Amino acid sequence: MSFISSVSPAGMVITDLDGTLLRSDRTFSPANLATLQYLEECYILRVIATGRSLYSLRKVVPENFPIDYVIFSSGAGIIDWRTQQLLIAHHLSLQEVTSALNLLMEHQLDFMLHHPIPDNHHFWYYSTGRENPDFFRRYELYRDFAAPFHPTGMPVPEKACQFVAIVSFPEAFSQYIIVREQLPGLKVIRATSPLDSASIWIEIFPQTVSKALASAWLADQFQLPYSKILALGNDYNDLDLLQWAEHSVVVANAPTDLKALYRTVRSNDQDGFTQAVEMWMNH
Repeated sequence: MSFISSVSPAGMVITDLDGTLLRSDRTFSPANLATLQYLEECYILRVIATGRSLYSLRKVVPENFPIDYVIFSSGAGIIDWRTQQLLIAHHLSLQEVTSALNLLMEHQLDFMLHHPIPDNHHFWYYSTGRENPDFFRRYELYRDFAAPFHPTGMPVPEKACQFVAIVSFPEAFSQYIIVREQLPGLKVIRATSPLDSASIWIEIFPQTVSKALASAWLADQFQLPYSKILALGNDYNDLDLLQWAEHSVVVANAPTDLKALYRTVRSNDQDGFTQAVEMWMNH
């Protein structure tokens, strides 16, 4: 695995992307870019942990961006950003796809089923026909990579990266709890929609997938103790990462219940990432 020359890292900073490192206008602030460069000078690993696929990530993060590793698709994959080498890729098996598919169909949820990594920006979609603006908004964004799923007219895929079921309020949270409880052998992650900031995305992965597990794998590769790791997030899909890291921070635009649990810095639009790194390095 590559790093800054052959020097052992002194620590690791793991940050969520949307709503944390990335500003609301989908740009990176000069201050946060300078902080990432400074971390390199201090031999500290810089890691982005995002729910985006590699395709979606590359729409906002250039190849020369000052980071070392990217945990993408909520931990389903890890890539060495400097070499662009794919290090880890998890997928749902045929049995897992079938179990989740049957449950989502039973509860009449609108969902997308994503192809295996590295092509997981492609997906099959199923709509109940009910009003669901956020679902169709996501479909429109990626319609060039979308194909309809016909429950009775096509075979179940032998493997896939993940499901994304999109549920609008008021029944969204209760549906998330039902899916999580009825799929105990899978990882069910709750995320607030980055599109309308209201709907809930219910993401279904293998049990081996999470931002925390992927971060732990990276830490183990470099024999880094958790005391030398900082994690930053802004939403519920960062919760396992925040619980795992010894030093965890949320930005001011995070939900109120997360801010009650973790130290809070400025928002993603006010260089909260830089503030968090400064606090951590001076603690």
